[in-house]
Amino acid sequence: MRFGVYLSAMQRPPDPQLLGFLEAYDRHISDLALALREVILEEAPDASESIYQVYTVAIWFGFSGKMKDMFCYIATNAGHVNLGFPRGSSLPDPNRVLEGEGRAMRHIKLRSLSDVERPFVRRYIQTAMEQVARLGASGTGKSVVKSQREVPSKGHAKKRRRK
Repeated sequence: MRFGVYLSAMQRPPDPQLLGFLEAYDRHISDLALALREVILEEAPDASESIYQVYTVAIWFGFSGKMKDMFCYIATNAGHVNLGFPRGSSLPDPNRVLEGEGRAMRHIKLRSLSDVERPFVRRYIQTAMEQVARLGASGTGKSVVKSQREVPSKGHAKKRRRK
């Protein structure tokens, strides 16, 4: 299993189906997604995790399992991972890193593990959690795979080269 060494240090190992979904991506992207997942769960150990695979792998975090209570998500792309916020347009953005032009959602593009380790990443996650906490949601700490697809659509995930 390619994730073995990395996973042994995690407090809450990822669902095996998530690991399977991430196999479609280059190791760099899957490792980036797992590292970001770990940061989010360090900040919110009781967060519910909803895992989706459609044209991308998306992992939503919240405190009730309901979409309206989600505070952030991870979305994989061929060259980067997004840390997204459903209420991102109302988040303070002192670091000017939030991207997106929709009515509510914003995201931060992360291209390397050093991006994930930048201190402001945790601050944005904490602020997004505070937004949801005002709604009175509480966590279950469960992981649920909501949907799956065999292969991400062309162009969204590079096929890994077999050795």
